[in-house]
Amino acid sequence: MRFVSSAKENSSNGARVMRWALPGAAAIVLAAAVVGRVLAVEASRASAEPVTFSNQVVRIFQENCQNCHREGGIAPFALTTYQAAYPFRNQIADATRARRMPPWKPVEGYGEFQHVRRLADGDIDLIAKWVAAGAPEGDNTKLPPPKQFASSWMLGEPDLVIEPSDSFTVPSGASDLYRCFVLPTSFKEDRYVTAAEFLPGNRQVVHHIVTYMDTTGQAEALDRAEPGLGYTCFGGPGFTGSGLLGIGGWAPGAPPLQMPDQVGMLLPAGARVVMQVHYHNHTGAKTSDRTKIGLRFATGPIDKRMRVIPVINRTFEIPAGVARHEVRASWTAPAHLNFHAISISPHMHLLGREVKATATYPDGTVRPLIYINDWDFNWQGGYAFKEPIALPGGTRIDIQVIYDNSTGNPRQPNNPPKVVRWGENTTDEMCIVFIRATVDQEHLADRRK
Repeated sequence: MRFVSSAKENSSNGARVMRWALPGAAAIVLAAAVVGRVLAVEASRASAEPVTFSNQVVRIFQENCQNCHREGGIAPFALTTYQAAYPFRNQIADATRARRMPPWKPVEGYGEFQHVRRLADGDIDLIAKWVAAGAPEGDNTKLPPPKQFASSWMLGEPDLVIEPSDSFTVPSGASDLYRCFVLPTSFKEDRYVTAAEFLPGNRQVVHHIVTYMDTTGQAEALDRAEPGLGYTCFGGPGFTGSGLLGIGGWAPGAPPLQMPDQVGMLLPAGARVVMQVHYHNHTGAKTSDRTKIGLRFATGPIDKRMRVIPVINRTFEIPAGVARHEVRASWTAPAHLNFHAISISPHMHLLGREVKATATYPDGTVRPLIYINDWDFNWQGGYAFKEPIALPGGTRIDIQVIYDNSTGNPRQPNNPPKVVRWGENTTDEMCIVFIRATVDQEHLADRRK
Protein backbone atom coordinates (compact mmCIF):
# COMPACT_ATOMS: atom_id res chain seq x y z
CA MET A 1 0.00 0.00 0.00
CA ARG A 2 1.42 3.39 -0.95
CA PHE A 3 0.86 6.45 1.26
CA VAL A 4 1.37 9.99 -0.03
CA SER A 5 1.56 12.83 2.48
CA SER A 6 1.44 16.58 2.14
CA ALA A 7 1.43 19.45 4.58
CA LYS A 8 -0.61 22.64 4.39
CA GLU A 9 -0.57 25.70 6.58
CA ASN A 10 -3.93 26.32 8.32
CA SER A 11 -4.74 29.95 7.62
CA SER A 12 -6.73 30.40 10.83
CA ASN A 13 -4.13 29.37 13.43
CA GLY A 14 -0.89 28.63 11.62
CA ALA A 15 -1.02 24.92 12.46
CA ARG A 16 0.34 22.41 10.02
CA VAL A 17 -2.31 19.94 8.91
CA MET A 18 -1.11 16.63 7.49
CA ARG A 19 -3.19 15.30 4.62
CA TRP A 20 -2.91 11.71 3.54
CA ALA A 21 -3.86 10.34 0.17
CA LEU A 22 -5.04 6.79 0.83
CA PRO A 23 -6.84 4.21 -1.26
CA GLY A 24 -10.65 4.18 -0.70
CA ALA A 25 -11.19 1.74 2.22
CA ALA A 26 -8.15 2.90 4.18
CA ALA A 27 -9.20 6.52 3.79
CA ILE A 28 -12.65 5.76 5.17
CA VAL A 29 -11.21 3.94 8.20
CA LEU A 30 -8.81 6.79 8.98
CA ALA A 31 -11.51 9.44 8.50
CA ALA A 32 -13.86 7.59 10.86
CA ALA A 33 -11.13 7.36 13.48
CA VAL A 34 -10.38 11.08 13.23
CA VAL A 35 -14.06 12.03 13.45
CA GLY A 36 -14.55 9.71 16.40
CA ARG A 37 -11.62 11.30 18.21
CA VAL A 38 -12.94 14.80 17.60
CA LEU A 39 -16.41 13.86 18.91
CA ALA A 40 -14.87 12.22 21.96
CA VAL A 41 -12.87 15.36 22.74
CA GLU A 42 -15.97 17.55 22.31
CA ALA A 43 -18.02 15.25 24.55
CA SER A 44 -15.28 15.32 27.17
CA ARG A 45 -15.24 19.10 27.13
CA ALA A 46 -19.03 19.24 27.39
CA SER A 47 -19.07 16.83 30.33
CA ALA A 48 -16.42 18.94 32.05
CA GLU A 49 -18.59 22.06 31.89
CA PRO A 50 -20.32 22.77 35.22
CA VAL A 51 -24.04 22.11 35.39
CA THR A 52 -25.83 25.20 36.68
CA PHE A 53 -29.38 26.26 37.34
CA SER A 54 -29.25 29.17 34.91
CA ASN A 55 -27.80 27.33 31.94
CA GLN A 56 -29.34 23.82 32.12
CA VAL A 57 -31.49 22.90 35.10
CA VAL A 58 -34.13 25.64 34.82
CA ARG A 59 -34.79 24.55 31.23
CA ILE A 60 -35.61 21.04 32.48
CA PHE A 61 -37.94 22.54 35.09
CA GLN A 62 -39.68 24.75 32.50
CA GLU A 63 -40.33 21.83 30.18
CA ASN A 64 -41.39 19.24 32.75
CA CYS A 65 -42.16 20.71 36.18
CA GLN A 66 -43.41 24.29 36.24
CA ASN A 67 -46.97 23.45 35.19
CA CYS A 68 -47.41 22.48 38.85
CA HIS A 69 -44.29 23.91 40.54
CA ARG A 70 -44.90 27.63 40.11
CA GLU A 71 -46.37 30.52 42.05
CA GLY A 72 -50.08 29.82 42.42
CA GLY A 73 -49.70 26.21 41.23
CA ILE A 74 -50.81 22.99 42.91
CA ALA A 75 -47.30 21.95 44.03
CA PRO A 76 -46.10 22.97 47.53
CA PHE A 77 -43.07 24.89 46.20
CA ALA A 78 -42.04 26.66 43.00
CA LEU A 79 -39.22 25.77 40.60
CA THR A 80 -39.27 29.00 38.64
CA THR A 81 -36.31 30.73 40.29
CA TYR A 82 -33.00 29.63 41.76
CA GLN A 83 -33.93 31.04 45.16
CA ALA A 84 -37.15 28.99 45.22
CA ALA A 85 -35.59 25.75 43.96
CA TYR A 86 -32.32 25.64 45.95
CA PRO A 87 -33.78 24.66 49.36
CA PHE A 88 -35.42 21.59 47.76
CA ARG A 89 -32.41 20.45 45.71
CA ASN A 90 -31.96 17.11 47.48
CA GLN A 91 -35.66 16.29 47.32
CA ILE A 92 -35.64 17.10 43.60
CA ALA A 93 -32.69 14.79 42.96
CA ASP A 94 -34.28 11.94 44.94
CA ALA A 95 -37.72 12.32 43.36
CA THR A 96 -36.43 12.48 39.79
CA ARG A 97 -33.98 9.60 40.30
CA ALA A 98 -36.83 7.43 41.63
CA ARG A 99 -39.10 8.72 38.81
CA ARG A 100 -41.75 9.84 41.30
CA MET A 101 -41.58 13.21 39.62
CA PRO A 102 -42.75 14.29 37.15
CA PRO A 103 -45.74 12.01 37.80
CA TRP A 104 -45.88 10.04 34.55
CA LYS A 105 -47.13 6.52 35.27
CA PRO A 106 -47.08 4.55 31.96
CA VAL A 107 -44.03 2.32 31.60
CA GLU A 108 -41.88 3.16 28.59
CA GLY A 109 -42.28 0.77 25.67
CA TYR A 110 -45.92 -0.12 26.42
CA GLY A 111 -47.90 2.22 24.20
CA GLU A 112 -46.97 5.55 22.62
CA PHE A 113 -48.71 8.63 24.00
CA GLN A 114 -49.05 12.35 23.49
CA HIS A 115 -47.82 14.92 26.03
CA VAL A 116 -45.37 12.53 27.73
CA ARG A 117 -43.98 13.98 30.98
CA ARG A 118 -41.33 11.30 31.50
CA LEU A 119 -37.86 12.76 32.13
CA ALA A 120 -35.07 11.62 29.83
CA ASP A 121 -32.21 9.75 31.49
CA GLY A 122 -29.88 12.58 30.51
CA ASP A 123 -32.05 15.14 32.30
CA ILE A 124 -32.08 13.03 35.47
CA ASP A 125 -28.28 12.76 35.30
CA LEU A 126 -27.94 16.54 34.84
CA ILE A 127 -30.05 17.23 37.92
CA ALA A 128 -28.00 14.71 39.94
CA LYS A 129 -24.71 16.33 38.81
CA TRP A 130 -26.07 19.77 39.64
CA VAL A 131 -26.98 18.74 43.20
CA ALA A 132 -23.73 16.81 43.69
CA ALA A 133 -21.79 19.95 42.71
CA GLY A 134 -23.56 22.00 45.35
CA ALA A 135 -26.43 23.17 43.11
CA PRO A 136 -24.65 26.25 41.68
CA GLU A 137 -26.72 29.10 40.30
CA GLY A 138 -24.40 29.95 37.43
CA ASP A 139 -24.50 33.01 35.22
CA ASN A 140 -28.03 34.40 35.42
CA THR A 141 -27.54 36.22 32.13
CA LYS A 142 -27.95 32.79 30.54
CA LEU A 143 -31.43 32.32 31.99
CA PRO A 144 -34.12 31.61 29.36
CA PRO A 145 -37.22 33.84 29.25
CA PRO A 146 -39.76 32.87 31.94
CA LYS A 147 -42.37 30.37 30.80
CA GLN A 148 -45.80 31.89 30.28
CA PHE A 149 -48.96 30.15 31.49
CA ALA A 150 -52.49 30.74 30.25
CA SER A 151 -54.70 32.40 32.84
CA SER A 152 -57.89 32.10 30.80
CA TRP A 153 -59.35 30.00 27.98
CA MET A 154 -56.60 28.62 25.75
CA LEU A 155 -59.02 28.01 22.86
CA GLY A 156 -60.71 31.38 23.13
CA GLU A 157 -64.19 32.11 24.44
CA PRO A 158 -66.25 28.88 24.56
CA ASP A 159 -69.75 28.44 23.18
CA LEU A 160 -71.02 27.51 26.65
CA VAL A 161 -69.56 27.77 30.16
CA ILE A 162 -70.91 25.48 32.87
CA GLU A 163 -69.92 25.82 36.51
CA PRO A 164 -71.20 25.20 40.07
CA SER A 165 -73.80 27.63 41.34
CA ASP A 166 -71.37 29.01 43.93
CA SER A 167 -67.80 28.71 45.19
CA PHE A 168 -66.88 25.63 47.22
CA THR A 169 -64.98 26.03 50.50
CA VAL A 170 -61.93 23.77 50.66
CA PRO A 171 -60.97 23.13 54.31
CA SER A 172 -57.45 23.64 55.56
CA GLY A 173 -55.40 20.45 55.52
CA ALA A 174 -57.67 18.70 53.01
CA SER A 175 -54.98 16.52 51.42
CA ASP A 176 -57.24 14.32 49.32
CA LEU A 177 -60.79 15.60 49.12
CA TYR A 178 -63.03 14.43 46.26
CA ARG A 179 -66.15 16.48 45.55
CA CYS A 180 -68.74 16.02 42.81
CA PHE A 181 -70.65 19.00 41.43
CA VAL A 182 -73.79 18.58 39.33
CA LEU A 183 -73.82 20.96 36.35
CA PRO A 184 -77.17 20.99 34.51
CA THR A 185 -77.51 21.72 30.80
CA SER A 186 -80.70 23.11 29.34
CA PHE A 187 -80.63 21.83 25.76
CA LYS A 188 -83.83 20.22 24.52
CA GLU A 189 -81.94 18.40 21.77
CA ASP A 190 -78.76 16.31 21.62
CA ARG A 191 -75.57 18.27 21.04
CA TYR A 192 -72.10 17.17 19.96
CA VAL A 193 -69.13 18.60 21.86
CA THR A 194 -65.96 19.03 19.80
CA ALA A 195 -63.76 20.56 22.52
CA ALA A 196 -63.86 20.75 26.32
CA GLU A 197 -61.59 23.05 28.29
CA PHE A 198 -61.28 23.20 32.08
CA LEU A 199 -60.49 26.40 33.95
CA PRO A 200 -59.67 25.76 37.63
CA GLY A 201 -60.81 28.56 39.86
CA ASN A 202 -57.97 28.00 42.34
CA ARG A 203 -54.91 26.26 40.89
CA GLN A 204 -53.33 26.03 44.33
CA VAL A 205 -55.83 23.39 45.42
CA VAL A 206 -57.26 21.75 42.27
CA HIS A 207 -55.26 18.57 41.76
CA HIS A 208 -57.22 17.01 38.90
CA ILE A 209 -60.73 16.82 37.42
CA VAL A 210 -62.81 13.99 35.94
CA THR A 211 -66.29 14.34 34.43
CA TYR A 212 -69.24 11.98 34.15
CA MET A 213 -72.63 12.19 32.47
CA ASP A 214 -76.01 11.65 34.13
CA THR A 215 -79.35 11.47 32.32
CA THR A 216 -81.21 9.68 35.15
CA GLY A 217 -81.36 12.29 37.92
CA GLN A 218 -79.32 10.12 40.32
CA ALA A 219 -76.58 12.74 40.70
CA GLU A 220 -79.04 15.44 41.75
CA ALA A 221 -80.51 13.07 44.34
CA LEU A 222 -77.04 12.51 45.79
CA ASP A 223 -76.48 16.27 45.87
CA ARG A 224 -79.76 16.89 47.72
CA ALA A 225 -78.96 14.19 50.28
CA GLU A 226 -75.77 15.91 51.47
CA PRO A 227 -75.56 19.43 52.93
CA GLY A 228 -73.49 22.02 51.13
CA LEU A 229 -72.49 22.48 47.53
CA GLY A 230 -72.02 19.19 45.69
CA TYR A 231 -71.52 15.82 47.37
CA THR A 232 -68.65 13.65 48.55
CA CYS A 233 -67.44 11.10 46.01
CA PHE A 234 -64.34 8.96 45.65
CA GLY A 235 -63.82 6.20 43.11
CA GLY A 236 -66.62 7.29 40.80
CA PRO A 237 -69.63 9.60 40.74
CA GLY A 238 -71.72 7.38 43.01
CA PHE A 239 -74.27 6.35 40.41
CA THR A 240 -74.54 3.86 37.58
CA GLY A 241 -76.06 3.91 34.12
CA SER A 242 -75.06 6.67 31.77
CA GLY A 243 -72.23 8.00 33.89
CA LEU A 244 -69.14 6.88 32.04
CA LEU A 245 -66.32 9.24 31.07
CA GLY A 246 -68.40 12.32 30.37
CA ILE A 247 -66.57 15.06 28.49
CA GLY A 248 -63.01 14.42 29.61
CA GLY A 249 -60.91 15.73 32.46
CA TRP A 250 -57.98 17.90 33.46
CA ALA A 251 -54.65 17.77 35.23
CA PRO A 252 -52.01 20.53 35.45
CA GLY A 253 -50.41 20.94 32.06
CA ALA A 254 -53.04 18.94 30.21
CA PRO A 255 -54.17 20.59 26.96
CA PRO A 256 -57.88 21.08 26.22
CA LEU A 257 -59.62 17.96 24.96
CA GLN A 258 -60.27 18.43 21.23
CA MET A 259 -61.96 15.90 19.00
CA PRO A 260 -60.55 14.87 15.63
CA ASP A 261 -62.21 16.38 12.58
CA GLN A 262 -65.90 15.44 12.27
CA VAL A 263 -65.85 13.56 15.60
CA GLY A 264 -67.96 14.64 18.58
CA MET A 265 -68.82 13.68 22.16
CA LEU A 266 -72.56 13.28 22.63
CA LEU A 267 -74.17 15.59 25.17
CA PRO A 268 -77.71 14.19 25.47
CA ALA A 269 -80.68 16.52 25.77
CA GLY A 270 -81.19 17.58 29.39
CA ALA A 271 -78.02 15.84 30.59
CA ARG A 272 -76.18 16.79 33.77
CA VAL A 273 -72.42 16.96 33.64
CA VAL A 274 -71.01 15.69 36.93
CA MET A 275 -67.63 17.27 37.64
CA GLN A 276 -65.49 15.41 40.17
CA VAL A 277 -62.73 17.62 41.56
CA HIS A 278 -59.80 16.26 43.54
CA TYR A 279 -58.69 18.95 46.02
CA HIS A 280 -55.30 19.04 47.73
CA ASN A 281 -55.06 22.04 50.06
CA HIS A 282 -51.52 22.65 51.30
CA THR A 283 -51.97 26.42 51.75
CA GLY A 284 -52.37 26.23 55.54
CA ALA A 285 -55.78 27.92 55.53
CA LYS A 286 -59.24 27.24 54.22
CA THR A 287 -59.81 28.58 50.74
CA SER A 288 -62.37 28.37 47.94
CA ASP A 289 -62.69 27.21 44.36
CA ARG A 290 -65.16 27.59 41.51
CA THR A 291 -63.91 25.61 38.53
CA LYS A 292 -65.49 26.14 35.11
CA ILE A 293 -65.84 23.99 32.00
CA GLY A 294 -65.92 25.61 28.57
CA LEU A 295 -67.62 23.68 25.78
CA ARG A 296 -67.42 24.08 22.03
CA PHE A 297 -70.12 22.55 19.86
CA ALA A 298 -70.01 21.21 16.33
CA THR A 299 -70.76 23.79 13.68
CA GLY A 300 -70.58 21.35 10.75
CA PRO A 301 -71.58 17.73 10.19
CA ILE A 302 -70.41 15.11 12.70
CA ASP A 303 -69.44 11.86 11.05
CA LYS A 304 -68.51 9.80 14.11
CA ARG A 305 -69.40 9.84 17.77
CA MET A 306 -66.62 9.39 20.30
CA ARG A 307 -67.59 6.29 22.24
CA VAL A 308 -66.37 4.91 25.56
CA ILE A 309 -65.58 1.20 25.77
CA PRO A 310 -65.31 -0.06 29.38
CA VAL A 311 -63.19 -3.19 29.80
CA ILE A 312 -64.52 -4.13 33.22
CA ASN A 313 -64.80 -6.82 35.90
CA ARG A 314 -67.40 -6.32 38.65
CA THR A 315 -67.39 -9.83 40.12
CA PHE A 316 -63.91 -10.11 41.64
CA GLU A 317 -63.03 -10.76 45.27
CA ILE A 318 -59.67 -9.73 46.76
CA PRO A 319 -58.70 -11.95 49.75
CA ALA A 320 -57.59 -10.25 52.96
CA GLY A 321 -53.85 -10.18 53.57
CA VAL A 322 -52.77 -11.14 50.03
CA ALA A 323 -49.98 -8.92 48.65
CA ARG A 324 -50.44 -9.81 44.96
CA HIS A 325 -53.91 -10.76 43.78
CA GLU A 326 -54.63 -10.81 40.04
CA VAL A 327 -57.93 -9.88 38.40
CA ARG A 328 -58.54 -10.03 34.64
CA ALA A 329 -61.16 -8.69 32.25
CA SER A 330 -61.67 -8.77 28.48
CA TRP A 331 -63.72 -7.15 25.75
CA THR A 332 -63.93 -8.32 22.14
CA ALA A 333 -64.85 -6.05 19.26
CA PRO A 334 -67.84 -7.33 17.26
CA ALA A 335 -66.62 -9.12 14.15
CA HIS A 336 -68.51 -6.76 11.82
CA LEU A 337 -67.18 -3.52 13.35
CA ASN A 338 -63.76 -1.89 13.14
CA PHE A 339 -62.64 0.67 15.73
CA HIS A 340 -59.88 3.22 16.21
CA ALA A 341 -58.78 3.81 19.83
CA ILE A 342 -58.02 7.45 20.68
CA SER A 343 -57.14 7.26 24.38
CA ILE A 344 -57.05 4.94 27.38
CA SER A 345 -57.86 5.50 31.08
CA PRO A 346 -57.23 2.80 33.72
CA HIS A 347 -59.16 3.04 36.99
CA MET A 348 -58.73 1.33 40.37
CA HIS A 349 -58.79 2.45 44.00
CA LEU A 350 -56.24 2.27 46.84
CA LEU A 351 -55.36 -1.43 46.64
CA GLY A 352 -54.36 -1.26 42.98
CA ARG A 353 -50.66 -1.79 42.26
CA GLU A 354 -50.36 -2.64 38.55
CA VAL A 355 -52.50 -2.53 35.42
CA LYS A 356 -51.67 -3.79 31.95
CA ALA A 357 -53.80 -3.67 28.80
CA THR A 358 -53.12 -5.37 25.47
CA ALA A 359 -54.90 -5.76 22.15
CA THR A 360 -54.83 -9.22 20.53
CA TYR A 361 -55.66 -9.01 16.83
CA PRO A 362 -57.58 -11.72 14.94
CA ASP A 363 -54.28 -13.02 13.49
CA GLY A 364 -52.87 -13.52 17.00
CA THR A 365 -50.60 -10.46 17.01
CA VAL A 366 -50.46 -8.81 20.45
CA ARG A 367 -50.07 -5.04 20.78
CA PRO A 368 -49.32 -3.44 24.16
CA LEU A 369 -51.64 -0.53 24.98
CA ILE A 370 -50.52 0.57 28.44
CA TYR A 371 -48.70 -0.74 31.50
CA ILE A 372 -48.55 1.03 34.87
CA ASN A 373 -46.42 -0.81 37.43
CA ASP A 374 -46.76 1.73 40.27
CA TRP A 375 -50.43 2.67 40.38
CA ASP A 376 -51.37 5.66 42.53
CA PHE A 377 -55.04 6.60 42.75
CA ASN A 378 -54.09 10.24 43.32
CA TRP A 379 -52.20 10.37 40.01
CA GLN A 380 -54.67 8.64 37.72
CA GLY A 381 -55.43 10.11 34.34
CA GLY A 382 -56.31 9.61 30.70
CA TYR A 383 -53.61 8.96 28.12
CA ALA A 384 -54.10 9.97 24.48
CA PHE A 385 -52.36 7.70 21.99
CA LYS A 386 -49.78 9.35 19.76
CA GLU A 387 -51.72 8.02 16.78
CA PRO A 388 -55.19 6.37 16.75
CA ILE A 389 -54.83 2.61 17.12
CA ALA A 390 -56.74 0.40 14.71
CA LEU A 391 -58.85 -2.29 16.42
CA PRO A 392 -60.33 -4.42 13.62
CA GLY A 393 -63.41 -6.55 14.21
CA GLY A 394 -62.63 -9.52 16.45
CA THR A 395 -59.81 -7.76 18.32
CA ARG A 396 -59.74 -8.73 22.00
CA ILE A 397 -58.75 -6.20 24.67
CA ASP A 398 -57.34 -7.88 27.79
CA ILE A 399 -56.57 -6.18 31.09
CA GLN A 400 -54.56 -7.64 33.94
CA VAL A 401 -54.75 -5.90 37.31
CA ILE A 402 -52.73 -6.60 40.48
CA TYR A 403 -54.00 -5.63 43.94
CA ASP A 404 -52.16 -5.47 47.26
CA ASN A 405 -54.55 -6.20 50.13
CA SER A 406 -51.82 -6.74 52.73
CA THR A 407 -50.73 -4.69 55.73
CA GLY A 408 -47.63 -3.79 53.72
CA ASN A 409 -49.66 -1.59 51.38
CA PRO A 410 -49.13 2.01 52.63
CA ARG A 411 -52.49 2.99 51.09
CA GLN A 412 -54.41 0.14 52.76
CA PRO A 413 -57.78 1.65 53.83
CA ASN A 414 -58.78 -1.25 56.12
CA ASN A 415 -57.19 -2.10 59.48
CA PRO A 416 -57.03 -5.03 59.66
CA PRO A 417 -57.32 -5.93 55.94
CA LYS A 418 -60.64 -7.45 54.89
CA VAL A 419 -62.07 -9.12 51.80
CA VAL A 420 -62.69 -6.41 49.20
CA ARG A 421 -65.14 -6.44 46.28
CA TRP A 422 -66.43 -4.00 43.65
CA GLY A 423 -67.92 -0.77 44.96
CA GLU A 424 -67.93 3.03 45.01
CA ASN A 425 -66.60 3.55 48.53
CA THR A 426 -63.01 4.30 49.50
CA THR A 427 -62.73 0.85 51.07
CA ASP A 428 -64.09 -0.89 47.94
CA GLU A 429 -62.27 -1.50 44.68
CA MET A 430 -62.79 -1.19 40.93
CA CYS A 431 -61.30 -2.90 37.90
CA ILE A 432 -61.84 -0.86 34.71
CA VAL A 433 -59.92 0.36 31.72
CA PHE A 434 -61.86 2.93 29.67
CA ILE A 435 -61.03 3.24 25.97
CA ARG A 436 -62.23 6.18 23.91
CA ALA A 437 -62.77 5.04 20.34
CA THR A 438 -64.59 5.71 17.09
CA VAL A 439 -66.34 3.16 14.87
CA ASP A 440 -64.99 3.05 11.32
CA GLN A 441 -68.34 2.03 9.80
CA GLU A 442 -70.27 4.79 11.56
CA HIS A 443 -71.17 7.74 9.32
CA LEU A 444 -73.67 9.94 11.13
CA ALA A 445 -73.67 12.49 8.33
CA ASP A 446 -75.14 9.89 5.96
CA ARG A 447 -78.18 9.44 8.22
CA ARG A 448 -79.17 13.07 7.79
CA LYS A 449 -79.36 12.87 4.01
